[in-house]
Amino acid sequence: MRTYRISEAARLLAVSDDTVRRWIDHGVLSTTGASPVEISGDALARRAVELAATPVEPGDVLSSARNRFTGLVTRVQVDGIMAQVDIQAGPHRVVSLMSAEAVADLDLQVGSLATAIVKATTVIVEAQRSA
Repeated sequence: MRTYRISEAARLLAVSDDTVRRWIDHGVLSTTGASPVEISGDALARRAVELAATPVEPGDVLSSARNRFTGLVTRVQVDGIMAQVDIQAGPHRVVSLMSAEAVADLDLQVGSLATAIVKATTVIVEAQRSA
């Protein structure tokens, strides 16, 4: 089973190293008992699922889409009637192509808080080879 250092776990869960340490101290996230501290991949996966099931921003809108990435707008490039908007959501960069009119209506600017909602029919998964 693959294990992760605290800094790797924090990056994958989009939280700080201190948050991961607090979770370990409070028994929310288990470790392998190794020194330096290691977190097993299955424990990290369980925590990721728990976090994903916790609504980050409760609202009045219901949606069938489950892939929601809330983050900061890092780039807005308007070219004629179309625009490209980049959102940095933790370790994830999400790029959306939309109309320039939608960018104006949503008042999207660098530094704005935005949520990218992804609904797709195909998901391709890659894994790194074990050494």
